Amino acid sequence: MTKTVIIKHEFSEWSDQYVEALTPMFPDLDFRAAYSMDEAMAYAPETNVIIGIGPHMPPSLIAAMPKLEWIQSLTTGLDNFLHMDELPRHVPISKVTGVHGPQVSELSLMLMMALTRRLPAMLNAQKEAHWERWAQPALPGKNLCILGLGSIAETLALYASTMGMTVTGVSDGRTSAPNVTRVYPRAELLNAVREADFFVVLVPLSEKTKHIVDADVFAAMKPTAFLVNVARGGCVDESALVDALNTGQIAGAGLDVFATEPLPKDDPVWSAPNLIVTPHIAGMADISGEQCLPTVIENLTIYNASGASAIKTELQR
Repeated sequence: MTKTVIIKHEFSEWSDQYVEALTPMFPDLDFRAAYSMDEAMAYAPETNVIIGIGPHMPPSLIAAMPKLEWIQSLTTGLDNFLHMDELPRHVPISKVTGVHGPQVSELSLMLMMALTRRLPAMLNAQKEAHWERWAQPALPGKNLCILGLGSIAETLALYASTMGMTVTGVSDGRTSAPNVTRVYPRAELLNAVREADFFVVLVPLSEKTKHIVDADVFAAMKPTAFLVNVARGGCVDESALVDALNTGQIAGAGLDVFATEPLPKDDPVWSAPNLIVTPHIAGMADISGEQCLPTVIENLTIYNASGASAIKTELQR
C-alpha cells in the first residue's frame, strides 16, 4: 500500500522543492505539498508521514492524522510536542541538527552589533535627516557568554572568536567546547553572566530551562551588557526582561523568539527601550531547504526500507 507523505511549510517553494526532489527518489511514496493549514487538514486523514516545521504542527493537525507513523521536523527544537496529548507515543519524531549554525550565528552577531552600535537610533536619525555621530563600540576584546553549547553555539563561538571576542559557555552537558575558554555549569549561571558584555541564549526549552533567564540573571549582568535570545521564548522571563530594560538594569536586548508567537500587538515587549524584535527568522535562510534535505533523504530511506519503527526518535516524552 502506498504511503502518503505531506510536505507542509509556510513557504510554498520549500514544499514544491521537496516534492520535486523526493518523488523520483522514492516512487513508492506519495508526496503531497500542503500550502496552507486547510490543505494539510484535508490531507490529514490519509497522512502517514508529515515533513515540515515542527512548531507549526498544532495539536489539531496531529489529532486529524489517525494513520500518522512518523514526524520529520525541519527544525532542531521539538518542545511543542512535549506535552501534546494528541500525538501517540509510538510515533517517532526526528529533527534536523548541525545545519542551522551559520544563519542563527549571523543573526546573533547582527543583533549584537546593532544593539551596541545603536543602529535603531541611526535609522531614526536618517528618517529625520539628522546628522549625529558617536563612538562605535567594536567587538574585539568583548566577552560573549553562550547559554547552551550545541552545534549552533559552536558555530557562533567560532565566528565570535575569529572577530577577537572571548567566549565562555554555560552547559550541564559538556565541560569544554571549541573556541570556548571556559564552561560553567548551569548552577553557576549568575557567575557566568557577570563578566559578559553579550549574553546569547541557545539552550533548548524544557521544564528545566523555562525562564532560566530571569530577574536574578538580569540583576547579575553588567548594566552595559546586552541579551540576545535566539532559542525559545519560554527560556526568558519576558516580564522580568521588560522591567530590566525599563530600569536600565541591562543596556538592551535582541529577541527573535517569544513566549507567544506571533507577538501580540499589545505586548509590552514591543515598546521596551533598547530592544530589537525580529520575527523568529534566525533559522530561515535562503539555503535552509538545501541544508535540511540530506537528513530528510536519509530518514526517508530508512522509513521506506524498514518502516517507522526504525526511525530514531529525538524526543522522549
